[in-house]
Amino acid sequence: MKAVIFDLNRFAIHEGPGIRVTVFFKGCPLGCWWCHNPESRSQKPQIVMREQKLNGRTFRVQELVGREISANHLMQEILKEKAFMDESGGGVTFSGGEPLLQTEFLIEMMKHCREQGIHTALDTTGYASKDIMRKVMSWPDLFLYDLKHLDDDIHKKYTGVSNKLILDNLKLIHDSGKDVVIRFPVIPGINDDKAHVEALKFFFKKELPQIRRLDLLPYHNIARHKYEAFSIPDKMRSVDEQKKEDLEKLKAAFKEGGLDVSIGG
Repeated sequence: MKAVIFDLNRFAIHEGPGIRVTVFFKGCPLGCWWCHNPESRSQKPQIVMREQKLNGRTFRVQELVGREISANHLMQEILKEKAFMDESGGGVTFSGGEPLLQTEFLIEMMKHCREQGIHTALDTTGYASKDIMRKVMSWPDLFLYDLKHLDDDIHKKYTGVSNKLILDNLKLIHDSGKDVVIRFPVIPGINDDKAHVEALKFFFKKELPQIRRLDLLPYHNIARHKYEAFSIPDKMRSVDEQKKEDLEKLKAAFKEGGLDVSIGG
């Protein structure tokens, strides 16, 4: 069994507890304006041009983004880091892109990890059919669940898809008793206004009373060079990065709602 990934991040510390290996799956059904990994959008490997500097000169070289990998090969790579994961209480995080686009491979990997006693986290947009979510739901030890906007029209405008499935799947996971951390990308002028923050606090209290952890993921523009490389319009070019004081205010506002809030995961 094989899948297409675009990165394997060892010693990751922001995608779940402890020291982790993060596997980045290629392919995503959303087209978020602020996406930090635009190379993840297509599920196929891509050849792009990038600049490389050497001895004061700049060269343009080809780079292959994305590679096919078997479940056995990927597991071998993960097991190389098992001592660090065991010592730190870490594990493996499956991210992307959207791992649920490659469901069978994802389940296969989580089975292998469970056999080896390795903690697993699934970092997901939640945009998948309920049948797929039910099929996957029992395998991860932890869900890192992206929540971008509660208003469906605004969600469609900035991500290209409705949030109905996302919210329904989130409720499904919550009601199953699974461990869930909400990850909220804070995008200036799009989802950080007071009205939306209050709506989120009410939503958490009413619909998700068992979820106590919220990660605020600040918008940054370090991926701008990638948009040009992949010929994707950068619709956030004029948006400045988040100010620390604004994030602290948001953190305080959500903590008032009884949530355990962190900035940056």
